[in-house]
Amino acid sequence: MSLNEDLTRLSATDLAAAIHTGEASAVEVAAAHLDRIATVDGAVHAFLHVDREGALAQAAAVDAARAAGNPPASPLAGVPLALKDIVVQKGVPTTAASKILEGWIPPYDATITTKLKQSGIVILGKTNLDEFAMGSSTENSAYGPTGNPWDLTRIPGGSGGGSAAALAAFEAPLAIGTDTGGSIRQPAAVTGAVGAKPTYGGVSRYGLIALASSLDQAGPCARTVLDAALLHEAIAGHDPRDSTSIPEPVPAVVQAVRRGQGDGIKGMRIGVVTQLGGEGYQPGVLDSFRAAVAQLADLGAEIVEVSCPHFQYALAAYYLIQPSECSSNLARFDAMRYGLRVGDDGNHSAEEVMVATRGAGFGAEAKRRIMLGTYALSAGYYDAYYGSAQKVRTLIKRDFEAAFGAAHVLISPTTPVTAFKIGEKVDDPMAMYLNDLATIPASLAGIPAMSVPSGLAADTSLPAGLQIMAPALGEQAMYRVAGAYEQARNAAAGFTLLDRVAEVPTVAGR
Repeated sequence: MSLNEDLTRLSATDLAAAIHTGEASAVEVAAAHLDRIATVDGAVHAFLHVDREGALAQAAAVDAARAAGNPPASPLAGVPLALKDIVVQKGVPTTAASKILEGWIPPYDATITTKLKQSGIVILGKTNLDEFAMGSSTENSAYGPTGNPWDLTRIPGGSGGGSAAALAAFEAPLAIGTDTGGSIRQPAAVTGAVGAKPTYGGVSRYGLIALASSLDQAGPCARTVLDAALLHEAIAGHDPRDSTSIPEPVPAVVQAVRRGQGDGIKGMRIGVVTQLGGEGYQPGVLDSFRAAVAQLADLGAEIVEVSCPHFQYALAAYYLIQPSECSSNLARFDAMRYGLRVGDDGNHSAEEVMVATRGAGFGAEAKRRIMLGTYALSAGYYDAYYGSAQKVRTLIKRDFEAAFGAAHVLISPTTPVTAFKIGEKVDDPMAMYLNDLATIPASLAGIPAMSVPSGLAADTSLPAGLQIMAPALGEQAMYRVAGAYEQARNAAAGFTLLDRVAEVPTVAGR
């Protein structure tokens, strides 16, 4: 391997150590990843925009601070990151993978973007996603699908498939995702990465292009649990600009990971959710999950079975609540203020321009959910649909409360199946929605949940994920279990999952 390839294979933790000791410069590290993107992203299409000039300038600032004798701005200072293109960044195109925002340059930074810059984390560019984060495969992007580096003919999950694929293709060691119904966890599972959804309100939503305001939550994506924890601490915290932001200290998740890797999880009670398995789940995924349960038991955890009877209604409730909030939030894209404008030739009314713009600017899935949500919120149907779905949401929260009375954390497979072929389910919305079967309950309840690799499913030789869920503000227990499990799984296997990714074909980058 060349030096550049060596650098792209290192974890964020190891890269930070090399930068902070002077073994490598931040500019060298950034350039290595930018070169990697240029080499393989033509095949992967993880990125919608690469900010080479901006990234190298950020990296140079980290090197200059070190040369001046200043301490690192954070434990991750100088480490590159891929930013999901639903998080705004001042002066950098932000599209949410929609034609309706094509060419929009935000005049401000999201709070997450500000925190990344303050931490000295180098933003490489913006990653692909399903339009406005609506989807489970990244096929709904207006700019084309992203391939899964394990098999480029397969999906990398969604909506944050670009961020997950960038990790698996070694284009970035860190990434930011957003999770409304599983959009961090599901892509992590099918690409062999780590992804965490914090407690709702644990990371500021200011500067996230809204999909469903009561569900959207940004979080860290990485190749190891420790790297995810370091990024989690960098972006979390109270933000007065976000009315839903929790005024609580940032959870000490890095310490929790190290505790799991040192002291283990002996004596912890781990609940297996009865309703998140069985019919509809791929046999190889279930086998991988059972092996993970056995591994946790070997580590000294007490495994208990818990029942959450209202989880069977979670999918239906979610696909009323999310489209309803989507309909409300996407109404702002009206061609009058910013973004795409069609038919503005002086011969059409504002209403005609609005209709033409929204017709041309939104893709099929966005239109489907806008129409579903508008119907559910309409006079005479609000209580029957949206109101009833919110009642189901309350019952799901109560199920979780009861379950956490019996267990410190809950576990399940992250996804029912491994990565499927691009195009295989794109014309079947229900089949696509079922990919979020296991991740939606935690989103409806607002609790933290994460996915860690559980190995390769024997029937497809593709990655499967273990989902770990904790009570609200219980991230430390979640990360402790994740850290202990990852360490034990890697030791037993003799390799980390992403060591087994085949080399991506070399195709000129985008």
